[in-house]
Amino acid sequence: MFGYYFILALRSLRRTPALTALMILAIGVGIGASMTTLAMFRTAAADPIPGKSAELFTPQIDNCGSGCTFFQARPPSDRMPLLLSYRDAVGLLQLPTHDTQAAMYATGVTVIPPDPRSHPLQAAARVTGAGFFPMFQVPFEYGAPWGRREDDAHAAVVVITRALNDELFDGTNSVGRTLRLDDDDYRIIGVTDHWEPVPRFYDLLSRPLGDSDALFIPFTKAVDIHLQPAGYMVCSGGPTRPARDAWDGLIESDQCNWVDFWVELPSAAALQRYRQMLAAYANDQRRDGRFPWLPRVQLRDVTQWLRYLDVVPAEVRVAVMVSFGLLAACLINAMGLILARFLPRTLDISVRRATGATRPAIFLQNLIELGLIGVLGAGLGLLLTALGLQVSRRLLPVNLLALVRFDAADAGIAFALSIAAALIAGLYPIWRMSRVQPAFQLKVQ
Repeated sequence: MFGYYFILALRSLRRTPALTALMILAIGVGIGASMTTLAMFRTAAADPIPGKSAELFTPQIDNCGSGCTFFQARPPSDRMPLLLSYRDAVGLLQLPTHDTQAAMYATGVTVIPPDPRSHPLQAAARVTGAGFFPMFQVPFEYGAPWGRREDDAHAAVVVITRALNDELFDGTNSVGRTLRLDDDDYRIIGVTDHWEPVPRFYDLLSRPLGDSDALFIPFTKAVDIHLQPAGYMVCSGGPTRPARDAWDGLIESDQCNWVDFWVELPSAAALQRYRQMLAAYANDQRRDGRFPWLPRVQLRDVTQWLRYLDVVPAEVRVAVMVSFGLLAACLINAMGLILARFLPRTLDISVRRATGATRPAIFLQNLIELGLIGVLGAGLGLLLTALGLQVSRRLLPVNLLALVRFDAADAGIAFALSIAAALIAGLYPIWRMSRVQPAFQLKVQ
């Protein structure tokens, strides 16, 4: 019977092409508008590292008190420094813990290609420790990450991404080869496979949603060669010790924060132990006279960190609500069109009822017709979504371009939402059609 009802639905749609087109257009416009904003919202609000987001934590230490200067429009409500100073990052790395952890910061380097005919290029780099790769589950195409031995030895090794490897070495295995960065030579120890968590939770301040890291350099080596940070910084407005140059100022300053720090705490016991060590470390700093105020510390996991920094822009939330309001308006219009389409068919339905068709059969036939309208509306909605996302790429600021994504899950949501919208809009009209009294209608006719 399903095939028969499907053929009837196709014939019915062809009989009133104008009304059919208007219904599909109403549903398609609503789906296109709502899915454009929903896809952006889902990208921004998604879990960037499923399965581990509740085990990864970033610590905060209030090392500048009321004198903190936040270089952003909306500083955090608790006015806690968002990053650590170099001194605190090194201090936390030296805590007696066996948990995986890494200090890191963003920078930029000049890459000298091995081919002398190629021009040097600027690349975004991540300065970090050996714990970064296992902690964030970074996949590797060739080689492996460096270990603690290389960190301790301040080794000149580098991990590059597959994109950079394709550009410099045509995608071949480059492990063991030498790569010149600025004025120093590095040995390539590994090549990562495609890995780009969105949002980039481990660095939401230096490059919130901008260029991806092209290579990774050991933290200890970068400090040795004074590789300057390129990104967000929070400093105290109070006096600091005089420094010989800008780099010495960054290293020696007790109240200038520019280092990201993450630690993996896989159990509740590990979390409790680390909280105690973090509080004890801050108290020790106060007793040493580093700052006179009561030290505040925080430890937030990935989800809490994203919420704390308001990663999902308020504009996207508002746009989602507005677009779903438009979808509701489109559904109301579609309901009116469906009623206008079904009401002239009361005689046909009465004849079918008089010849033995049951109410459930009438209901199912019209339901299949609505489902077909929903599928066609979903197709139009996907086209409008693609157009909407393309327009968004041109209108949004550069730091929000990473939100403009659409995957198979979004397409599935669009199809399901379109069919559900068509069924919701047509539920009342087909209920009325299934309640037609055949004797009364035939007598009137």
